[in-house]
Amino acid sequence: MGRGFFPLDRQLKVEGEQQSEQVEKLSVWLSGLVPFERVAEILERVGRIRTSRGSVWQQTCAWGSKFQAEEAKAQKMAAEVEMGKGVVPGEARGSQRMGVSMDGGMIHIREEGWKEVKIGCVFEVGQEVIVDEKTQEAIEVGCARNNSYVAHLGEPEAFGQKVWAEAKRRGWVTAADTQVVGDGAVWIWNLVAEHFYDSQQIVDWYHGKEHLARAAELLHGEGTPAMHRWLQEEETSLFQGHADEIAYRIRQRTQGKPCQDELLREAGYFEHNQHRMDYLEMRIQGWVIGSGMVESGAKQFKARLAGPGMRWSRSGAERMLPIRSAILSGRFDHVWLSAQNSPPI
Repeated sequence: MGRGFFPLDRQLKVEGEQQSEQVEKLSVWLSGLVPFERVAEILERVGRIRTSRGSVWQQTCAWGSKFQAEEAKAQKMAAEVEMGKGVVPGEARGSQRMGVSMDGGMIHIREEGWKEVKIGCVFEVGQEVIVDEKTQEAIEVGCARNNSYVAHLGEPEAFGQKVWAEAKRRGWVTAADTQVVGDGAVWIWNLVAEHFYDSQQIVDWYHGKEHLARAAELLHGEGTPAMHRWLQEEETSLFQGHADEIAYRIRQRTQGKPCQDELLREAGYFEHNQHRMDYLEMRIQGWVIGSGMVESGAKQFKARLAGPGMRWSRSGAERMLPIRSAILSGRFDHVWLSAQNSPPI
């Protein structure tokens, strides 16, 4: 007796062991969400579509390469725009503010160990109402909306080109104004200087507070009343944009401390980034002061690529990243169609 058809069978035009293009697309999409063996299980359970982990892996590798090619095309186009350095004469600016944030997460590469995947998030700057923690008043603050992502396993330079290409695709060059949010990592601000040099720059508020807390521990001892008092006072100063004064006060108290070198590094952090730490003014202007949007994205990349026991070949990870990026950005169908209509690679 032949196998009966399920509604999903009919919708995807599957009969017997044959797989349509729609099944292949579904398989690749699922592979960007769950491990390959789970894809085979889901297809069998939901639509009685029989396939193997190996078949899913092969399809994903093939389409991952095509998605990579689409990213490369976008980067080439963006580089041509960047050479013009901004808006084309006669091109009007829009009313939307936009932002970029960058971070990293670790995945395990076979024969190499743990390696950093750099994550970029492009977003629209919107407004939302929150309750202020200290005053308990309702205030309007900047927030990230309509996030899209890119990811790169490798050096910052190539990653910067991917982020710029995504920003360009989103309309960066005609945005009303732009910002970049990041931690204190030097590679981030080097990329900003290359691609986003005319944007508002801000060090993520929570990273700034982490460095302040570390300085408090070094000066007064972890968990002491003096540490908490100093941290509370200096946190207010930091929010008001006085990072240079905080650096000065830390330096004044380093003499003779066994942790003098570490304290000097923390002071240097605030000195170097003081122009990116005017949090009160940036909030008043409606900018986003936290990098939660990219940190959330990094966690979602890690959920697929850094699960328990996961080990990737470098090429396998590189082909999965654009698929995962397209899914998290809500663009999988669009990229699939574009890749499908592109000349063979």
